[in-house]
Amino acid sequence: MRPIVRFLLRNGVTWDEFSELSKDIYVDVARENYGIQGRPTNNSRVAMMTGLSRREVARIRDRLIDDADSQIGRRGNRISEILTAWHMDAEFTDTAGQPKDLPSTGPTGSLSTLLKRYAGDLPHSALIKEMLLRKLIRENEGGLFNVLKREYVYTSLDPEIVNQMSVSLHDHAATLDHNLNNERNTPPRFEGIADNARLSARSAKIFTALVEQRGLDLLKEMDGWLSAHEIDDTQNTDARPVRMGVGVYLIHDDSK
Repeated sequence: MRPIVRFLLRNGVTWDEFSELSKDIYVDVARENYGIQGRPTNNSRVAMMTGLSRREVARIRDRLIDDADSQIGRRGNRISEILTAWHMDAEFTDTAGQPKDLPSTGPTGSLSTLLKRYAGDLPHSALIKEMLLRKLIRENEGGLFNVLKREYVYTSLDPEIVNQMSVSLHDHAATLDHNLNNERNTPPRFEGIADNARLSARSAKIFTALVEQRGLDLLKEMDGWLSAHEIDDTQNTDARPVRMGVGVYLIHDDSK
């Protein structure tokens, strides 16, 4: 989970957001995969399997059945909430509706008051350092804090890049899950690895170039084979399509 959590934190996905999404997946998988005679699992059994309350399971189930937005109830990251409040809350705006310059402390209308109200249980000093670092606020010569931006987009990643990452993680995990499932009724899927923890920096560069070239050659060959064996819709109208393929990725681990 460590590389996944690094990615999520770097791109502003909070624990609350990840937790809510995980609940959806837990309920959905339990309902679809553990029912009897092809029927979805009932709420009581889903609750028992997932550890969620029956009321929570029912809430999530209704949302899934209604095909509602799975991101309902998501909150923006905490910094965004603080910046929005600084521009909207009457205590921190002037008569013209503009954000005030705030003193560090004070019973009302101060940065400490703003954070106490909108930062939850996050440490205030860490939040201030983060906002200063990202040039969202600044401290002027008089010791007052000015807000520089109203909104904070934690990441500008292309959604397609994120989608491709999710596909790759899903596909590898699905193969591992299949192979580790003692109840499967089909042979294990090919899954192999070649690694060595004692390479020099020079050898690492050479190996990187080797993988890029040989890996690309392999993928071109596999892609050509897959294209040549696609279902011909004009002749096989009843054929059930199956998605298959192979993934190649470089392992680079310089952790201790």
